[in-house]
Amino acid sequence: MSVSRTRRCLLKSTTIASMACGLGIPMVQAAAAEAGRFTAVLSRPNQALEPGEHVLEEIGGRRTLLYLPPSYNPEIEHPFLVMFHGARGDGDSTLQSARASADEHGVILLCPSTQAGTWDGIRGSFARDFNVINTLLQRAFDSCAIDSRHIAIGGFSDGASYGVSLGLINGDLFTHVIAHSPGFIISDNWHGKPGVYVSHGRQDTVLPFDRCGAAIVKRLQSKGYTPRFDVFEGGHTASPEIRSAALAWFTRPA
Repeated sequence: MSVSRTRRCLLKSTTIASMACGLGIPMVQAAAAEAGRFTAVLSRPNQALEPGEHVLEEIGGRRTLLYLPPSYNPEIEHPFLVMFHGARGDGDSTLQSARASADEHGVILLCPSTQAGTWDGIRGSFARDFNVINTLLQRAFDSCAIDSRHIAIGGFSDGASYGVSLGLINGDLFTHVIAHSPGFIISDNWHGKPGVYVSHGRQDTVLPFDRCGAAIVKRLQSKGYTPRFDVFEGGHTASPEIRSAALAWFTRPA
């Protein structure tokens, strides 16, 4: 993300314009896309997947991965997290960064890849990425034993802005939101009251601390949320320690 984009870091509402008709997406999905509202629903798993990586989609070498930690047992419900990469990242880079903490805390990971430089909502509208993720979420929900008390969405950088936005819009689906070094929140069309975790470095020069992470937390507090805010000395990053702290917070008993 360019430094100039940090001018948008103060929380704001943006008009969510649907591109679904031009992409040939069914109208029922288009209506959901306009509001950023997922239609995926948690269900009983219809298969017994083995621990490890499962490729749900691959286009041009960019993969969406479903990762089940070594401790995964289809007879037991597990915490679930969909995690979005930052600008120019992909699902593989997300898994590489998040695998150790997921293994430590027994968390199922869904790591999507956008086919553009960053996520559609960051570019101005929930469109193709949103609809693909909605489908992938349903596939994951149908395939894994997931604990309904621990369903999270989040990301890093651009992915954190996207994840926290969708998490708040769909707070009646997601119980937790995890945002590592976010820039802004796209919409104020919030539902439910998920727990929110935010981490941000004081020396972040990409998405400055005061105008981004701290502003997001202040906005959440003004709306009655009580986010956990992990502030660290450092730049635009999410260290293994921070990622582990976020998942420890997420997986604590409900």
